[in-house]
Amino acid sequence: MPDPRPPALAPDARILLVRLSAIGDVVFASPLVAALRRACPQAHIAWLVQPECRALLDHHPDLDEVIVCPMGHWRRLWRQRRFIALGRGLRALRETLHAQRFDLALDLQGLGKSGLLTRLSGARERIGLGSREGSAWLMTRTVARGGEARRIGSEYLYLAQTLGLPTDPFEMVVHYDAAAARSADATLVREGLTSGFAILCPFTTRPQKHWFEDRWADLAIRLRRELGLTPVLLGGPRDRAAADRINDGAAAGGTDGGLRGIRDATRPPLVNLVGQTSLGEAAALIERAALVVAVDTGLGHMGIAAGTPSVLLFGSTCPYLETTRANARVLYHRQPCSPCRRRPTCNGDFTCMKALGVGEVLAAAQAVLGTAP
Repeated sequence: MPDPRPPALAPDARILLVRLSAIGDVVFASPLVAALRRACPQAHIAWLVQPECRALLDHHPDLDEVIVCPMGHWRRLWRQRRFIALGRGLRALRETLHAQRFDLALDLQGLGKSGLLTRLSGARERIGLGSREGSAWLMTRTVARGGEARRIGSEYLYLAQTLGLPTDPFEMVVHYDAAAARSADATLVREGLTSGFAILCPFTTRPQKHWFEDRWADLAIRLRRELGLTPVLLGGPRDRAAADRINDGAAAGGTDGGLRGIRDATRPPLVNLVGQTSLGEAAALIERAALVVAVDTGLGHMGIAAGTPSVLLFGSTCPYLETTRANARVLYHRQPCSPCRRRPTCNGDFTCMKALGVGEVLAAAQAVLGTAP
């Protein structure tokens, strides 16, 4: 049987991983770094990533280098028709990559842009994972996105197995620095979160992946009242308006007719940290939390990576029902139109997410916490 390991995987190989974004996908792919390090102890391992995700990688002990690709800046140059400046930027990155003399580049994204950058790396061996948009022509070899689809990060595990890498264990990780840890600890003291708190992550880039704001408000009240956990909202600066609406809904006692007598009027309904934390600080808070409840978003996947009891709510995207952790659960009610991904057909009704009730989410939280009646 032929050896599946590429010739470039020598013990002292120079290896580049290309996964530019997004937060969740970088977390899913993170076990590959340790697998490569075990296979190639003296290797130089680098990762090419967009700046908004680099905090997930900067402090990884098995990574030698993080190379930043300013994709957002390049898009702005393209829109402004500043093609000379764009060309200079591409040339500068190409020179940076060529100077590293990579033996192997792994395109983990499989898109046209990632394939082009993988080709620009100058690596003599280039392997693309699920290559599309013409990127297969830029690779020396491609690997299908295989594996058990129900398992979290299955495609990256399948790639590692195909390459003959050691995969026991194969666990997602998120690393952050001491400054992020200190900042998180200071936040806990400032906000009075030393007696147990639950991180809520309601926000992502697509409305069809969102749960409903009134249900987040109801859940916040019940987490505090029934589980004794202070709810904490996390998200980015663009999520502030929605976070304020959730906060206002919780302050008003939740939806009419059910929760006005449940809210504890002596304390604020939740702690709203949306837009106030760096990615590293968010990772540190998630690791310190008693519970994470999230939609299909990067911060939620970080909860599983951190080993924090987690409940994730899926609807329009294919879920990983096998989280690999006993204290993590995915809630998903498949509909005839599931998964619609980026093309919902429900005219904004979002039936898949509507099927997830507050009581069901609370029961799943109790289950992962080990407090179910």
